[in-house]
Amino acid sequence: MSDLVIGEGVALDLRLAKLPSRALARLLDLLVQSGLLAVFAMVLGLLSATMNIDDALAAGLSIVMSVAVLVGYPALLETTSRGRTLGKMALGLRVVRADGGPVKFRHALVRALTGIFDVYATAGVLAVVTSFCSRQGRRTGDWLAGTVIVRDRAPDAGVSAAGMAALAMPYPLLGWAQPLDLSALPDDVALAARQYLTRMHEMRPDVAARMGYELASEVVRYVALPPQGTPPWAYLAAITAERRVRQLRAMEAERRAVWERSQAQYPAYAGAPGPGAGAPAAPAWQGPAEPRQEQSPTPPPAQDRVPEGGAIPSPGEEGFRPPQ
Repeated sequence: MSDLVIGEGVALDLRLAKLPSRALARLLDLLVQSGLLAVFAMVLGLLSATMNIDDALAAGLSIVMSVAVLVGYPALLETTSRGRTLGKMALGLRVVRADGGPVKFRHALVRALTGIFDVYATAGVLAVVTSFCSRQGRRTGDWLAGTVIVRDRAPDAGVSAAGMAALAMPYPLLGWAQPLDLSALPDDVALAARQYLTRMHEMRPDVAARMGYELASEVVRYVALPPQGTPPWAYLAAITAERRVRQLRAMEAERRAVWERSQAQYPAYAGAPGPGAGAPAAPAWQGPAEPRQEQSPTPPPAQDRVPEGGAIPSPGEEGFRPPQ
């Protein structure tokens, strides 16, 4: 686990990437960059032979291509893919801010520019030395940009009972969340919402409200607006719970399809119970099972009821305005 702590004193549930995995990801990126440089050199050679380009222009184009590959490649990919290059995707790594948030273009650009000195100019020696001197394995570019490299998937262990309760579906939003289209919601945004819900009870109320509003503002870019007056935490909890239900249904459907294929391939086991089958009947000596009495759901408190139509109210403001 990481020892990342944001300014409000809340520890983040993230796994720091080790030096070998970061070095291997960098090596994969270097191979990709070398291939790009080779392609650009071939194109420049063809242009020089066919268009009679002078030496000054050829040197200028070479510098532009080198900067585009060495700086533009990591900066562009880390910005568009939320902290991942091709090498980091292969190793399951991601660059995040020191507070656990997603990186922006300025963070990726600072890391890419600094990489010219601590990775390329010193053959990686400076990056290795600074990584060993940091408890979080941060190289010079990470110190200047305020970033850290973590594992792409955070574990679910260590979630308290209060955190698990925050992941439940809010009753007033049950009917609203079921027909939602969640296919456009990125996995990292959904993971950030889940981590916030499991940790918001450890934050100060004003900090939890601010972070919830920021996450809700990010989620509404991919999911429909909630009913008027919905708190940010309820909006995030409804989407997280509905997304988990759909994932469980997809896993159950996949298991059932595998079971049906095995039944068709091995007819001798056609009588075996499949996935999702009910529990076996009780033995006769136990007697008939007593019927269970269904309990009506407890209505939510008055302050948790969601009005009809509208959006999320921001902290200290009336109404919710998503970013344009």
